[in-house]
Amino acid sequence: MESLKRLMLELDQIFGVSGDEGRVAAYIKEELSGKADDFFEDPLGGQYYIKKGSNPDLKVMLAAHMDEIGFIVTHIDEKGFVYFGPVGFHDSRMVIDQVLTIDTFKGFVNGVTGSKPAHIVSAEEEKKAIPIEKLHLDVGTDSYNETLELGVRVGDYITFDRKGQYLNNGKFFTGKAVDNRAGCAVMVEVMKRLANKQIVPTVYGVATAQEEVGIRGAGPAGFIVQPDIALAIDVTLAGGTPGIEDKDLRVQLGKGTAIVIYDGGLAVPKKLSKKLIEVAEKENIPYQREVLLKGATDGKAISLSGKGVVTGGVSIPSRYIHSAVGMIHLDDLENSVQLIVSFIENLTDKL
Repeated sequence: MESLKRLMLELDQIFGVSGDEGRVAAYIKEELSGKADDFFEDPLGGQYYIKKGSNPDLKVMLAAHMDEIGFIVTHIDEKGFVYFGPVGFHDSRMVIDQVLTIDTFKGFVNGVTGSKPAHIVSAEEEKKAIPIEKLHLDVGTDSYNETLELGVRVGDYITFDRKGQYLNNGKFFTGKAVDNRAGCAVMVEVMKRLANKQIVPTVYGVATAQEEVGIRGAGPAGFIVQPDIALAIDVTLAGGTPGIEDKDLRVQLGKGTAIVIYDGGLAVPKKLSKKLIEVAEKENIPYQREVLLKGATDGKAISLSGKGVVTGGVSIPSRYIHSAVGMIHLDDLENSVQLIVSFIENLTDKL
């Protein structure tokens, strides 16, 4: 559990917007140094860690995407203000009054998102969220040239400037990149725990790229590995908070890992979801059944790769998804790790 706790803190802090996952990849490579039997990287930056089993022809792929949602610089005006667009899906209500970090060729540059003061906002404007394209980032300069001098350029990536934390030293973690550094933490921990085990399947722990901008890295990854079984490890929407009815979101924090039955991109083959549930019940691992009508994961692209792949998902419940304050529960991380490790240990043949 302590290893997972540390992994979550450190992974969340890393800058890694879609298309710029290199720092996350380097961290994972360091963590898994000496823990895998083989390693390679694909042209998109996806990372592949291989644990050899007694049957090289039985391949299991574990996919967790490295990228986080963020923004990209689109314009710098004559007064030095920076305009930006979304990278990935954002709720524009979540972007105002934030400190953001721009990754420039000179280093990180901070700025604050600004808009009109409430005193001069019209009654009509009060009722609407401010579109991202109408926000500006104030980096504390007075001119275009001053902003350029900081190193800021059109095309620079941006993310939230926020340090993750376990709230009040408890088990609830909140951070800027919970989606999907939580999945990365689980994948890394699974590969560590499998390192010295005797297993039948050969396992590919894959850290994928560019999930948040259209699930772009997972399809090539599935084609490269051509697994018999794949599991996408990602966060999922959690309810249990004011304003959300249980009938809309039944999965909750701290109640166990979520086994995907169906989501907006994947109808999990019954034989796989059934096997995962059987393992969870046999090993007394707390779990929840995930049915999510909107949203998809790497599982969508992997399932359609090559000749088709038996694909499912193991999800970490998350509150406040796609915001600077995403939240997960440490027990759900641990239960996700235990389920995947037990599933692999119990797997002796194709489903």
